[in-house]
Amino acid sequence: MVRHVLTENDRVIQTAQLLNELDPNAIGEVLHASHASMREDFKISFPELDLAVETAGISGAIGARMTGGGFGGSAIALGLEESTNQFQTAIENKFAAAGHKAPRIFAVSPADGAGRIGL
Repeated sequence: MVRHVLTENDRVIQTAQLLNELDPNAIGEVLHASHASMREDFKISFPELDLAVETAGISGAIGARMTGGGFGGSAIALGLEESTNQFQTAIENKFAAAGHKAPRIFAVSPADGAGRIGL
């Protein structure tokens, strides 16, 4: 567990540096490494989540990882707008083929964080 926390802190710093120096495509490997650490070192993933992350990664996503609390959390997959349908369909098909309940998948776009309005 401690290994995950320490290596995840390094991955956060690495992600910030990559985003400042390059572009979002550069963080794909870091996202995948983060998920692998959560699965192997922290032991908080589960097969359906691993399948979603793996499938997104081989189906056009830049990177993917678990997010939220684990043990039933969610996954995020970073991708270009034109590729999202490709990996969404692939995940839905893999879940159906494995006999899993259909996942709820929705697209979001980045935005500025919360802030004060007015005054």
